[in-house]
Amino acid sequence: MTVSRRTFITGTAAVAVVFGASPAGALVAEPRRAPGPSGPLLPPDANGIALPRGFTSRVVARHDQPVGRSGYRWHMFPDGGACFATRDRGWIYVSNSESLGVGIGGAGALRFDRNGRVVDAYPVLTGSTRNCAGGPTPWGTWLSCEELEGGRVFECDPTGRVPGADRPALGRFIHEAAAVDADRRHVYLTEDAPDGRLYRFTAARAGDLRTGVLEVARVEQGRVTWLRVPDPTAATTPTRRQVPSSTAFAGGEGIWRIDGAITFVTKHDHRVWRLDPHRDRLTLVYDALAASANGVLGEPDNITVTHHGDIYVCEDQPADQQVVLIDRKGGVRPVLQLVGQSGSELTGVAFNPRGDRMYVSSQRGTDRAPGLGITYEIRGPFHARTGRYAAS
Repeated sequence: MTVSRRTFITGTAAVAVVFGASPAGALVAEPRRAPGPSGPLLPPDANGIALPRGFTSRVVARHDQPVGRSGYRWHMFPDGGACFATRDRGWIYVSNSESLGVGIGGAGALRFDRNGRVVDAYPVLTGSTRNCAGGPTPWGTWLSCEELEGGRVFECDPTGRVPGADRPALGRFIHEAAAVDADRRHVYLTEDAPDGRLYRFTAARAGDLRTGVLEVARVEQGRVTWLRVPDPTAATTPTRRQVPSSTAFAGGEGIWRIDGAITFVTKHDHRVWRLDPHRDRLTLVYDALAASANGVLGEPDNITVTHHGDIYVCEDQPADQQVVLIDRKGGVRPVLQLVGQSGSELTGVAFNPRGDRMYVSSQRGTDRAPGLGITYEIRGPFHARTGRYAAS
């Protein structure tokens, strides 16, 4: 068959009490620098996934089916996700639920042992709505974002020991994703609206997202200026309309910080951006509408970025659902494609700490069983086998 084109912590007592100052010794999954996969996609495997040679897939969770012996039934519409290293050399994969039903969204988690076996599953957030993407914090929590007008951001414990906590200072808007720059106490936030904005939250205290200042970006010839949002609660006016001179972005989606840079995507104009927070400069990494584009990547959504500088992008286009790699040299190529899942979209791309397993979900499942949602693990030589953990 011809295939078309086109990355919690256990034993962190501080976070078990309150999400405030960074818990000592928290670990964040950081795959080692190594080249990304290459080679053409082979015909789809038994799971309907086309991969390069040397890669395999397996199903780790399906909507409404109990995961292993945990008794936890995997949530519907799995969306944004991230991995967190555990002290026993295993890891936890956290995944949002973009359920449209009021109060039945939230997020769940899969816990893996050091050998990659699923040993537990459980909820980490309940009672929220349409949890789309989010982002991990350097102190080992997960930020889960509601994608609806007046949407909230919840800070969650990936172990499930502490209930998720609303962080209203991060603003009420159509939240998509979040990326944390702990060195400057910043959180960068995208907004999934055709006239969405790029926001920056500055925490009053390091590692504490309960209080701070929310700003919105104005971009002029690549230079970014940050303007204070008058009312982050959006009591009368949506935040994106409170500062008329701020810059609109065409559907902000995934965002990621690594090695000091902020990478984010905008879906409606098929672009990938990079923000240098040191110089407040914004540049384009990829523009599908440019004459030089090769047409491989369209409608970018969830992303993750490795320390090697490789950007893994989930596509949100039913006709051609791929995870696309933009390598550090600017090369663009698909590394995964779903086949037989035309009503779905790819979400939640993330790597385990060693960087040899990638997690990704088909949000609505296969054509034979639509509306369910399936989470997969992809194994292969994405990165060197031995990785490193970074203490926050």
